[in-house]
This record gives sequence, C-alpha cells and structure tokens, in this order.
Amino acid sequence: MNISIFGLGYVGSVTAACLTQNNHRVIGVDVYESKVEAFRKGEAPIVEPELDTLLSNAKTAGNLDATQSVIEAIKETSLSIICVGTPSLQNGRLNLDYVREVSNQIAEAIRAAEKDHHVLVFRSTMLPGSTRSIIREFFDELISEGKVVALYAPEFLREGTAVADFRNPSLSVIGTSDGNPPEDATLLELLGGVPDVLKWEEAEMIKYSCNAFHATKVAFANEIGRLAKNTGLDGAKIMDVLCKDDKLNISKYYMKPGNPFGGSCLPKDVSALKSFARQEGVSLPLLESLVSSNDNHLDSLLKLVEKTGIRHVAILGLAFKSDTDDLRNSPMVAVAETLLGKGFQLDVYDPSLNVANLIGSNERIISRTLPHLAKLLKHTPAEALAEAKLVVVAQRCVPIETLNQLLSAQHHVIDVNGWDELRTTDASYEGSCW
Repeated sequence: MNISIFGLGYVGSVTAACLTQNNHRVIGVDVYESKVEAFRKGEAPIVEPELDTLLSNAKTAGNLDATQSVIEAIKETSLSIICVGTPSLQNGRLNLDYVREVSNQIAEAIRAAEKDHHVLVFRSTMLPGSTRSIIREFFDELISEGKVVALYAPEFLREGTAVADFRNPSLSVIGTSDGNPPEDATLLELLGGVPDVLKWEEAEMIKYSCNAFHATKVAFANEIGRLAKNTGLDGAKIMDVLCKDDKLNISKYYMKPGNPFGGSCLPKDVSALKSFARQEGVSLPLLESLVSSNDNHLDSLLKLVEKTGIRHVAILGLAFKSDTDDLRNSPMVAVAETLLGKGFQLDVYDPSLNVANLIGSNERIISRTLPHLAKLLKHTPAEALAEAKLVVVAQRCVPIETLNQLLSAQHHVIDVNGWDELRTTDASYEGSCW
C-alpha cells in the first residue's frame, strides 16, 4: 500500500519506519525541510532505538520518500496518517491548529487530484469530539460522496521503546464514525495488534484515559514513597510487594465505573492515611483527593435520580456490596437517606438484609441514618416495584427473569454497576456512567 505520513516527529517517524518494514511504501510529509531531507536520505530525524536502521533499510529497498508538498503526497498514496502535534496552549487547552491546517490541505488535495477513494487515519492525540468536528468541517462532503473513509487510531508508543511497542502494542484501538469495523478489514491490521473498534470519541477518550491512569499510578507510587521514607520505611519495597497482588492490585478488578467506594475498609483507611500524612507533615494531594472525588461521584448519582423528575424510587441493593448485610459507609444508604430528606417516596429490596438481625455497627448506622428502614424494606421485588416508577439498581440481587416480568415501559431504570441485561427489559434504561 502507498501511505503518506503527515508529521515526522516521534509518532510519525516510528509509524513510517515500521510500516515500511511491513513492505508498505511510505511518503513522509512535514513543513520542516530538515526533517524531509533526513527522511529522503533514510536518516531518522529523531533519536529512537532501531529507527535509523529501519529507515536506512527502507531507503535502500525503495520504500521511503519525503516531501513538503501535500498535493504530491496525496496524489501518490491511497492512505494518509495524520501524526502532527497537538501542543498545549498557555491556558492548558489543546491546540488543534496543526491538525486542522493539515486536514484542510489534505481535503483540498483530494479534490484537486479528483481522487475517487482515500483513507484518512488520525493518529494525533485529540480530545473526544475532535475527530468528528474536523471531519464535519473539512471532509463531510467527501465522505458523503464515498470518496473518503476516516478512522481514528490512537498511538500507544513509549519514547525509547517505540519501535518495539509498534510491533507488539500493549493496546490497539481503531475508531470509526459509528463504532462498527471498517468495510476494508485490512485496515484493522495496518497499525498492529488486534484492535478494539470503538466510535471516534471513544477511541479518542481511551488515549487520555490510559495516560491519566499512568500519571495516577506514578503519582500514587511517589506519594506512598514519600510517606514511607518520611517514616523510615522503604517505599520501593512496599510498591514491589503491592504489585505482587495481581488479583486485586494489578488487575481490572476495580476498573469498572459505577458505585462510589464504600464499606468498612476503603473510606476508613483512606481517611486514616490522609490524617497520618498530615500528622507527619507530608503532602499527599492525590490521596487527599480520593474522598472528595468519591463524594462528587455520589452527588452525580443523586443528580441523575433528581433529573428524572420521578418522586417514587425503588432501590435494589442497599448494602455496600452483594451477598452481605454490611451497611457501613454504603453509598446506597447515603442515597436513601438523602432522597428521604428531600421528600422522595422510597422502597428498598435487599435479600441479604433483615432488620431484626442487624447488630453492632450495622444496627447503629441504621438507627442513626434510616430509623424507619423496616418500613422501607420490602420482602419481595414485586412489593418494591409495585408503585415506584424509578428503579435504582445497585446490585444484581433480583434475577433478570424476574425483572423482565416486573418492569414495564412505565419504569425508568438507573443502572449503577453495569448490568447490561437490564437493557433487555421493557423499562427505559440509563447507566450511571454510560
């Protein structure tokens, strides 16, 4: 395939070199003459392991060229990959000027060359909605005429290991307008890996989500390290042992949006660690933000409930997690308490709860926050859903077959924890984070 790469920085250079290794012919395009000249000679314009060798081999094989002319590159290729920079403005916002400028030039070149078909792949890091906005501005007509296919393919290349990462990507994602695979299946193999196919906006968001997660992990390890060192402990050893737990710590177990965290451990221990750090005079901004972030998430859930305008609510699952009667710091107890305080009618179903059997902390919590729980708690799902029109499903404590019988078009369901089968009921459906 003949491919043009726009932007010969880290991402563009590595993408170009690795594509030539797969026997594609690549034309690099850049506004800087020095980068173009280096590419023409088969020399890397940046320092990156293996890059010089790959480009030199590509030049020898006749698979590499470069130009400053957008029109020339478009005429000679059937697929273009945009890898230009998206730097930050002084106010922190993203600068898409380079992407917009090259997009405009490519669109004009496609028209000037009277091309019947051209594939456009955006690889520059852009915020959700950017691709659709740029497509609408420059390529709408070309796409409607069937002359352009537009994809978004975020890169997951680390400087210093970028070539190895291209060959064996940790993650591969392709974004399309509707989230369906492109008609040409070979496009899925172009940039390596077996890609997940998402909508443009989802593919854009996954790139930022990954980087934010990496930044969070670095900040977390550094904060634990600072606190450990301040108390005479070895923070590196602590992190080494923490990472040995691949069931909970280094895993996907907690990586699922939904309920705020609760229970007897996380709120208590996060608060204790925050207090201990303050006592030691160590600033831990990330860890100190966890409780307020959790509170904001709870507020978001309450706003979803209030936004429906429905005043009679059923909650399915009151304990902080399924198959337990532990009500300590349960987010749904906080939801119930708040809704009652705002004059909502409330019914609750949780098969693990029996008010008569609550003892110790659970009994004290209920006597303080929900003293009338016995009146709210229903014995069967049918009783809980008999009059309520809004159903907040916090746990899978009712078989979906039962819910299919009990939920009608008159019900509105808010799914707190991602139970996809709820979409199959007759009720209108809304996810708490989706």
